[in-house]
Amino acid sequence: MEDIRENGGILDHAMQYVSINAIKGDPFPENSIIVATSATIGEHALITVPSIANQRFTYLMVKEQYKDDYDPKFLYYYCFKLDEYCKECLNQGNFASVDMKKFAKFQFPRLPIEIQREIVRMLDSYTESVVELQRQLTAELTARKTQYAYYRDSLLSMKSQWYHVKIIDMLSQPITDGPHTTPQFVQNGVPFISVDSIWDGKIHFEKMRGYITEAFDEECCKKYKPQKNDVYMVKSGSTTGKVAFVDTDIRFNIWSPLAAMRVNEQNSARFLFYLLQTEKVQKQVKAKASHGSQPNLGMRELEQFEVDVPPLDVQNRIVEVLDNFEKICSDLNIGLPAEIEARQKQYEYYRDKLLTFVETGNTILSRAEQSRAEQSRAEQSTD
Repeated sequence: MEDIRENGGILDHAMQYVSINAIKGDPFPENSIIVATSATIGEHALITVPSIANQRFTYLMVKEQYKDDYDPKFLYYYCFKLDEYCKECLNQGNFASVDMKKFAKFQFPRLPIEIQREIVRMLDSYTESVVELQRQLTAELTARKTQYAYYRDSLLSMKSQWYHVKIIDMLSQPITDGPHTTPQFVQNGVPFISVDSIWDGKIHFEKMRGYITEAFDEECCKKYKPQKNDVYMVKSGSTTGKVAFVDTDIRFNIWSPLAAMRVNEQNSARFLFYLLQTEKVQKQVKAKASHGSQPNLGMRELEQFEVDVPPLDVQNRIVEVLDNFEKICSDLNIGLPAEIEARQKQYEYYRDKLLTFVETGNTILSRAEQSRAEQSRAEQSTD
């Protein structure tokens, strides 16, 4: 999943490799499509080289007798519809997954190869223009965020009359986490989040693992009960060190890869949130996290990280400055992020129009072609 998020939906290389001797049988062939059918559902990619993927993905490969009938990139674009279909076909079990019997019934249109290639040409052209605009806007936003990170670290650097303490000294209780066992997921219940929900300093409930029962939530709360103004850090996996601030009263619970921190009365939770993102703390994360197959940071080690902290009134003033700066950088309702989001929605709208077909006898028409045909018939009828 990290490959898709980092490098997009058409991949010819990966962030991780394994020895060919570690594979039972052959890799999946070039131009295969991977579709996320468990955990984070609703993502896919076209892989243009031989590959393997982890258990989150299901591979799609065109049978040999149909290879001349389908353009791989047309299938890639059409899989955006498959992504939405997968979200509607979930099993209700202890782990979010797609009902594979329903998955197998998803239909791809049989279009002349020339039409497929024309649709691909149009979408490639539109994608290129959108991506270039987004690249320029993102570069500007990245520059702002770099500037923000510089001032954040400068504001949070040791000054006279600041205290040199350990993180545990800022907290009202030891760092804790959620349950280590996978819960039974249900259709409706209490939101249950993990590392996929943590980015941009926030909790994104749309990427939650699923819903848990109230009984399981109560059992979790014997160990830790989420509360507004808590601060989280990812403590295992590829995103170890990512931080989020709880700014909601919505009832939810967390899984074990998240470390939960709650400050005492002498400190600001928001100040701790910013402090954990500084280069000084992130260097300690990298130094202290074990490096097996995935990084892992112990909660007791995190408690012993050394930090510099001013009095509470100074913390609050620094937080006010950083909150204002962060809003400029990340608020989706203003500035560049809103423009990026608007362009993405516009692109998705036209992509959906190009990939929506109707069957007329033995002919399949796009919605655009259908509209032109209906207009032509209306004009002939008028004549």
